[in-house]
Amino acid sequence: MKPTDDQILEILGDSGLVLSPSIIAFNAGFTRTHVNNRLSEFAEKGLVDRVERGKYEISETGRGYLSGDVDASEL
Repeated sequence: MKPTDDQILEILGDSGLVLSPSIIAFNAGFTRTHVNNRLSEFAEKGLVDRVERGKYEISETGRGYLSGDVDASEL
């Protein structure tokens, strides 16, 4: 996990919404490319669900990671 990962996941988790990489990037102050790359990796690890192309929501595993119930090294 990278230092920016928690912030990206927290935006998804706190909003409770389906969001695009552009919206997350705008709110986090990151580039859309960076957020898009991280979301793709998160989807592979089960931290987020890809609802449809370019739209993501946090998964139960992602919520567990944010709450400390899931160890990133286990993903």
